[in-house]
This record gives sequence, structure tokens and C-alpha cells, in this order.
Amino acid sequence: MSRSDLDTDVVIAGGGLAGATLALALGQAMPRLRITVVEAFPLSPNALPDSYQPSYDSRSTALAWGSKMIFEDLGLWPRLSRHATPIRQIHVSDRGRFGASRLNAEEHGQEALGYVVDNRWLGLSLMAALGELPGLSWRAPAEVADVEAKTSGMAVFLLENGEHRSLTAQCVVIADGGRSGLRERLGFPVSRSDYGQHALIANVSTSEPHDFVAYERFTDAGPMALLPADGPDGAGSTSALVWTLSKEKLDEMLACSDEQKCARLQERFGWRLGRFVRIGSCNHYPLVLNTVTEAVRPGIALVGNAAHTLHPVAGQGFNLALRGLMSLVEQFRLADGRGQSLGNLSVLNAWQESHRADWKRTVRFSDSLIRIFGSDTPGLAVARDMGLVGLDLFPEARRWFARQAMGLGGRKAEALPLDRAGAKNHD
Repeated sequence: MSRSDLDTDVVIAGGGLAGATLALALGQAMPRLRITVVEAFPLSPNALPDSYQPSYDSRSTALAWGSKMIFEDLGLWPRLSRHATPIRQIHVSDRGRFGASRLNAEEHGQEALGYVVDNRWLGLSLMAALGELPGLSWRAPAEVADVEAKTSGMAVFLLENGEHRSLTAQCVVIADGGRSGLRERLGFPVSRSDYGQHALIANVSTSEPHDFVAYERFTDAGPMALLPADGPDGAGSTSALVWTLSKEKLDEMLACSDEQKCARLQERFGWRLGRFVRIGSCNHYPLVLNTVTEAVRPGIALVGNAAHTLHPVAGQGFNLALRGLMSLVEQFRLADGRGQSLGNLSVLNAWQESHRADWKRTVRFSDSLIRIFGSDTPGLAVARDMGLVGLDLFPEARRWFARQAMGLGGRKAEALPLDRAGAKNHD
């Protein structure tokens, strides 16, 4: 069966941030490609709201500098930047001890180390761009119920509007999140490491402006991050909180009034931002390090949280996923140029191998950061304090740490810039 006999070229199972970004990058890099996104939520690029109004309780994503560069290459940054809060400094400290370090964007000749973007705005911006892709088909609400490899390609079975449907494709990319039901049904083995912690997510307001500083604070109750989160115009006083707590401490926190929650947060974080005056709606979830040993099979690739779920305090999860998506797009482009099927195992293995070093490095960096700073062992506590001081004393060490935080620790997979004719420039 030839490509023209297939219903579509690529099926993306999941139209969230990872799936939508992949669809956009593929559509720009390979304009003739037929892309079908299958999403359970009934949002469509052709049915967007007329206006966007930020909500105090909106959840946010921290985009590393490398991710900002990728979105620039995709032409999405001019829109995204309207509601993106720059992180110009990262302050890392260990509560009750002398260790601390500061990472500054100015040291790297950049306007920011990264940005914080409201998830809803990021999603709407992606949807608006996807509406301009001629080769895109959006199936929602629907889900991929099963996938079966055939000699001529992949058979994809959908449940759509209560009816069973099917289509054929070269390749299926699974991007339906960390609790991927499709990944489980297909039997991909997952390595799971439980941190024994829960993440508490909320937006908070302080009496002093954040001055575009992000705080990574390691406390005896668990590590916390405060990220500036109220837009690019002026230094506001709203920050996105990510606080990791034991189940017992989480239950105690959730039982408190808003005033009591602010007081507990004040006790752990301190007064660097003045008084905590408001806390919004609190969300929470258990923290685990989930990774798949092999992210590919003939005709199938796992991306984003379906392939790896990291601890949120280090802010590396989506940024790692984004680099992996760009690497996959490049492998698809090369395969198409050679006349290979996009689902060919050699193509998918080449992608997995090209992304493996970045994946291992980022998982190791994120996991070790949490485990080292989450330990109360006296000798280790002194060592990490010395390490934080060392970051301030030794520019090369600080530069290395900053590059990890900015998503530039290794080879950065970039989207290829569009030339004036709209085709990719590969010179």
C-alpha cells in the first residue's frame, strides 16, 4: 500500500501542549504531510474563544530559554510573549542554612533565563497557529482506543462520538500525558520511582514585587518554587507556587484556611517577598519519576509525559519534551527525504538515540537535585551548602548550572527557520 492509499500520515494521540506543538512543528517542516490529532477535550482550532482573559487561578508552565528559542523558530513567540513573564534571576537557597546562589540573565547576555506562561494562553496560541495548517485534521472529542501494526502501515481504532471508527497512517505518536491509557493498553513497560511526596500547586500574591526573580527554596518540609507569573509589563506581585510536601503535611495544609495557608507558607519561605497576602485555588498530585525503557516500536513513538514524568520543582519536564519533539520532527523530515515510512523502526530508533543523551542528562539533573536537597543527612546538608556557595564563587560552575536550568545543557534540538517561500531552509 502506497502513502496515497493511507488515510493520513501521522496520527497524534493527544492534543495537549506536547501534541499540539508537535502538530505545528510537523506542519511547518513538512507542509505536504497529513496530520490527524485525536483529542478527548472538545476544543478545536476552528472554535476558539473570541478573547482571552487571564485567571488568577490559571496553571502555568516554565519555559526555559531554549524553549523560547524553539517557539521563536515556530513563529509562535510574538503571540506567546504578550502574556509571558520573564525570569531574570533565579535565587536558589536552603532554608535555615548558609548556602545560596543567584543565577542572572545578564551574565549570559540575555533578557531572561526563561519565561512563565499561563497554560491556557499557551494552548490558545498553539490552537490559533494550528488553524492555519492546511494538512491538519482535528478529531475531538475522540480517543485512540487501540493501534495495530499492519504490513502497509498502522491501523488506528478510534472511539468518536460514541461510535467506533478506524483509519490508517504511517505512524502513531502517543502524546496523551503521564497517565496515558493508550500506553498502558499497548503494554509499554514503565519504570516508576515514587518520591513519597505530593505537589501543591497554587498562585500566591505578596506584599512586595517579585522583580522577575524565581525562587528555588529547599526546606525541611519539602522543596518549593516560586515563579513570577503576572505578565511582562512591570514587576507584579503574583507568583506561581510549586511546593512538594509529604502526604501528612499536604493534608494539614489543605485543611487550613487561606489565611493559615499563607502563614504556613510564610514560615517556610521567609520574608524575601514581604508578606503573603493571598493564595488561590490549590491543586495537588502525587510525585513520581516515570520513564519508559523504550519509547518506540514499529509505527509508534511515545513523547512528552507519556514517555517521562519528572519532578516539577526543577521545571524541566515540558522543556525536555519540547526538545524531543523537535528532534522527532527532524528525523521525520530526513526519512521523508529518503522515501522511508515515518513509522519505520530504524527512523524511530534514530530519533530515540538522538534524544537519549538529553533525556538521561535532564532526568539525572532533575532527580539528583531533588534527592540531594530533600535529604536531612547532616554531612550532605553541609556539602550542598558548600555547593551553593561554590556556585556563587566559581563562574564556570554557575554557568553550567544555569545552562541546565535554561535547557541548554546539551545539544539543543531546534526547529528549522522558515525561508520567505514558506519552505524549510536546510542550508
